[in-house]
Amino acid sequence: MVLAPSFNCRREEMITGHIIAEIATLVGDPARATMVSALLDGRTMTASELAHAARVTPQTASTHLGKLTKAGLLSADRNGRHRNFRLASPKVAEMIEGIVAVALEKRPRFRPLFPQAHAVSAARICYDHLAGRLSVDLTNYLTAHEYIMIGDDAEAAVITQAGTRFLTEFGIDLSTLSSTRRHVCRLCLDWTERRPHIAGAVGAALTKRYFDLGWTERMKHSGAVIVTASGKHGFRETFGIGMPEETRNGMRGQ
Repeated sequence: MVLAPSFNCRREEMITGHIIAEIATLVGDPARATMVSALLDGRTMTASELAHAARVTPQTASTHLGKLTKAGLLSADRNGRHRNFRLASPKVAEMIEGIVAVALEKRPRFRPLFPQAHAVSAARICYDHLAGRLSVDLTNYLTAHEYIMIGDDAEAAVITQAGTRFLTEFGIDLSTLSSTRRHVCRLCLDWTERRPHIAGAVGAALTKRYFDLGWTERMKHSGAVIVTASGKHGFRETFGIGMPEETRNGMRGQ
């Protein structure tokens, strides 16, 4: 005999459904979706900049930003007369990347149509960690050398003893990462490559290290990342990988 779901189960499903619908409605609006996407690389933008990106009036942008902030998707810091908006947390970035990955799951592999999109596909910032083909190649190196082991959960990853030594020698202080409230090391499905790249606190720390070493630079007015001449040498010597063509074309210092 099949028992009918209890009232409490139905109530929980209704509550969960309403929560999903609320967030989906917010990010489902084209203008709001564009604003959130513009902040996906972790930078801050003013209301005017976001209005321009979404091609809406400042008044309309203000309304949209108010809703996104109230829902906890964005946070705002006041800078004089202006407010700078950013994604509220890495979880918001993970959610947006997840939506894009699901949307492209049954479609032909993403093929950028213009030079800047090629650069985004090659290497970009996803909130605070590196994404794109370069990041996927780096992840493949770390897993192939068993510095990082993938757990039963496809998104979970564990740093091995060998990985701890490797990352420490590379300048990553793992002791400071374990105290954070986020995942120390996790995998994120790269929506352009359809393969995983490293996210979490380790992904953010590695990305910061690339910038500190001068191996990477942000491309102006874009989430894309440029690999410098020293970066080309460093990535090859440390990780044994060459650069995606688009990052080579954008290299500095040559």
